[in-house]
Amino acid sequence: MLLTSASVRDLDRLTARVINSSSRSTGARLDAYRIDDTFHIDIDLPGVDPAGIDITVDRKVLTVRAERKRAEGENVQYVAAERPVGPVSRQVFLSDTLDTDRLDARYENGVLTLSIPVKEKAAPRKIEVSAGTAAS
Repeated sequence: MLLTSASVRDLDRLTARVINSSSRSTGARLDAYRIDDTFHIDIDLPGVDPAGIDITVDRKVLTVRAERKRAEGENVQYVAAERPVGPVSRQVFLSDTLDTDRLDARYENGVLTLSIPVKEKAAPRKIEVSAGTAAS
């Protein structure tokens, strides 16, 4: 059952704000994994407009920023508002072995998936040693 009394709703909101402010982080949850020669990062961003997702790579630091918003308008009257809103960000430190120039980003069903190819390792090569003539 949803609360209907204004004072009870206000108390519930205040309690939730106090409890959530200490435990809620602005970081989005993620999974990171590798499939063959590609490293993947799945970041949960439900309710985010894909056009508002900002992804940057500075040196080897990947930063994802977005913002969750509530429906607004003069006819919108919330009975319950439990979903977190506001800015969300996440930073990931990447390995030098990843080719961030070929990073691909896709957003589907509230999940941002970043795919980053692993750089080809330099193949070992044989160095020929030439025999010099001894000076006499």
